[in-house]
Amino acid sequence: MNKRTKEILDLIDGVYGTDVRCYLTHQSAEQLLIATILSAQCTDARVNMVTPSLFEKYPDMQAFASADISELENCIHSVGFYHAKAKNIIGCAKMICEKYGGKVPDNIDDLTQLPGVGRKTANVILGNIFEVPSIVVDTHVKRISKRLGFTKETDPEKVEYDLMKVLPKDHWIIYNMQIITFGRQICFARNPKCENCFLTAYCREYKGIKTGNRKTD
Repeated sequence: MNKRTKEILDLIDGVYGTDVRCYLTHQSAEQLLIATILSAQCTDARVNMVTPSLFEKYPDMQAFASADISELENCIHSVGFYHAKAKNIIGCAKMICEKYGGKVPDNIDDLTQLPGVGRKTANVILGNIFEVPSIVVDTHVKRISKRLGFTKETDPEKVEYDLMKVLPKDHWIIYNMQIITFGRQICFARNPKCENCFLTAYCREYKGIKTGNRKTD
């Protein structure tokens, strides 16, 4: 880790702390997996409104595997893309029951073989449940990492690998939690609150944003 990266992380740690906390409410790996699938193109707050009754109706992977797809769609309708999400949840649950005894696997190769589970979802599970160092690249991480000069890429997987090279492992999952908060409070995609930002000295886009000579991501 170079001096510049350390200075950035020290500032972020000072503002947001280093506690690993997931914004999706869950009590097990299975619940977090379902919640993360539901969170695609949906806010965590909306997902958290849906999951309490959902997990009461479907308490385990076997229940999801046996779910009537129309009933499940009705339960998750408000999170959007409910047709695809219901199909993936049922398919995912069936595979987990058939191959892994109803328990979510603990490695990225097996996780990414599950229907509806890409690297982002897999890394959420690995980092939050199994405490495996992992980097979750969501829209905030992609945007802000580029602004900070940690990556020039736009493809999430390429961003992930760039961040693996830049960030120390003890910050991989923490960085995601911190940057989500930073992105929601200050570093918006459009009209970021640069006047309230504590990272402007390190932002590759700050000068252009303030002068209007460069577009934000």
